[in-house]
Amino acid sequence: MTFNDIFKSSFLENVTSISLLDMATALALAFCIGLFIFLIYQKTFAGVIYSSSFGVTLVALTMITTIVILAVTSNVVLSLGMVGALSIVRFRTAIKEPLDIAFLFWSIAVGIVLAAGMIPLAVLGSAFTGLVLLVFVNRKTHVNPYIVVLQCDGHACETQALEYLKTHTERCSVKSKTAQKGQIELNLEIRLKDGNTDFINALSDLDGVQSAVLVSYNGDYLG
Repeated sequence: MTFNDIFKSSFLENVTSISLLDMATALALAFCIGLFIFLIYQKTFAGVIYSSSFGVTLVALTMITTIVILAVTSNVVLSLGMVGALSIVRFRTAIKEPLDIAFLFWSIAVGIVLAAGMIPLAVLGSAFTGLVLLVFVNRKTHVNPYIVVLQCDGHACETQALEYLKTHTERCSVKSKTAQKGQIELNLEIRLKDGNTDFINALSDLDGVQSAVLVSYNGDYLG
C-alpha cells in the first residue's frame, strides 16, 4: 500500500461526508434543546428523590443520539452496522417514575429529528411538549389523591369519622379495613376540596379516634 492508496481510502473520504458547519449546528441545537428538556424535568418532577444525574443524562442523550444519527445518515453501510451494534446493548437501570420514560424518549426523538435536518420540527415540537407537561403535571396539588390512615375504637366512632370526611372532602372511599377487638383501622382514599389540610386536626379530636394520619399518594408510593 502506498501513500496514494491511503489518501484514496474510503475511510478518509468519510471525513468530509458531513460538513463541520452541519455538525456544529446540530450539536449546538441538541445541547440547547437538551438543556430545555432538563429544565422542564426540574419543573415537573414529582417523584420521591430528585436525581440531578438523570437531568444531565437527558442533555447527554440528546447530543449522543444526534451524533449517532448523523453518522448513520451519512453512510448506508455504517447504518446497517450501527443497527447490529445497538441491538446488543442492554440497560439494567430501573425506571421508577413513568414520566421519566417520556423524557428519555423525548431526548432520543429530538436527537433523531435534529440529525435528520428537521430543525423546525425539533424546536416547535419540544416547545409544545414542554408546555403540555408544565400544564398537566404542575396542576393543583389538592386534585391529587391522599390516603387517610384512621384508627378508632368502635363502629360508632368509625361511622362518625366517615361522615366527617365525606362532608369535608371532595371524595372519600374505603380502600382497606382491619378490625380487632376494641379497635378498627381504616385506609381511605380522599380528594381534597382545596389545599387546606386542617380538617385532619379536627378529625383526630373526635371522640374515639386514636390517630389520624394524612399522606400523599400517587398510586405507587406513600410519602
